[in-house]
Amino acid sequence: MTYPNRDRRPADRPTEFVTPAEPPYAAEEEVVERGDSRVRAVRVACAVIDLLCWLFAIVLAIHIFLVIGGANPANGFARMIESWSAGVSLGLRDLFTPESPGLRTLLNDGLAALLWLLIGAVLTSVISRVALPAHERRVWYRRTVR
Repeated sequence: MTYPNRDRRPADRPTEFVTPAEPPYAAEEEVVERGDSRVRAVRVACAVIDLLCWLFAIVLAIHIFLVIGGANPANGFARMIESWSAGVSLGLRDLFTPESPGLRTLLNDGLAALLWLLIGAVLTSVISRVALPAHERRVWYRRTVR
C-alpha cells in the first residue's frame, strides 16, 4: 500500500521553503458561543446527587465494618457512624432479624446501601434524560447500519 506524497517541495531540493497554499475557507472565522448554562446546571445537580448517594452508602458500609469487626460501641467515632447510619438506613434497620448482630447489620444496612446507589443512578439518569438536550445526553445503545 502506498500513500500519496503531500509534500509540495521538489524532490531535488527537500529543504527549500514553500509558501503555504491558500486555505479553502475564508481567512476570517465566526465564533459562535452557545449558552450551555442549563447543561452545566444539570450536570452539577447530577454530580451532587451522585455524591450524596455515594456518601450515604459509604457511611452504611463503614457501619457494617464496625459492627462485624466488633468495634467498641462507646467510642465517639462508632457512635457518630451509628447515628448517621441510622439516619440514612431508609427504615430498613429491622427488616431482617437474624440472631447475629453482624449478620443483621450486614443484611439491613447492606440493602440500604445498595438502594442508595440505585436511587442515585436512577435519579441522575432520569434528570439527564429529561433536562438535557438530545445531543448532550449519554448514549446507552448505538446501532450503526452500513
